[in-house]
Amino acid sequence: MLKWSQGRKSLTTMLTGLPVVVLSTTGARSGKTRTIPVAGIPDGEKIILIPSSFGSTTYPGWYYNLRAHPEVKLSLNGQTQEYVARIANQEERQNYWQLAVYYYPGYQSYEKRNTGREIPIFVLGPVG
Repeated sequence: MLKWSQGRKSLTTMLTGLPVVVLSTTGARSGKTRTIPVAGIPDGEKIILIPSSFGSTTYPGWYYNLRAHPEVKLSLNGQTQEYVARIANQEERQNYWQLAVYYYPGYQSYEKRNTGREIPIFVLGPVG
């Protein structure tokens, strides 16, 4: 659906209302460009990403890519922009977690399922 709509619509967004962005990162080990659709929650000019991996005890691959190379490209609504990622501080995390649960209540079950780690939150701010 993302390809067909030139990055403007995703099936996930249409069915659940959860915003989806296309994230392009640099591989933590390979150095190669990696592109993947992920849930991206808007907060003004910022985009919030939650590497929940459906409540798994491991992080998704893009988590490690962002930690190693925080400079990314993000496509949203057919527009691509450069961002820099950082982990939310504790105060931000509380606010962003509530926002994430508002958009997708399933995050609560992911948190309960995953008792071995706190699910981090990335804040992506536009470059420039």
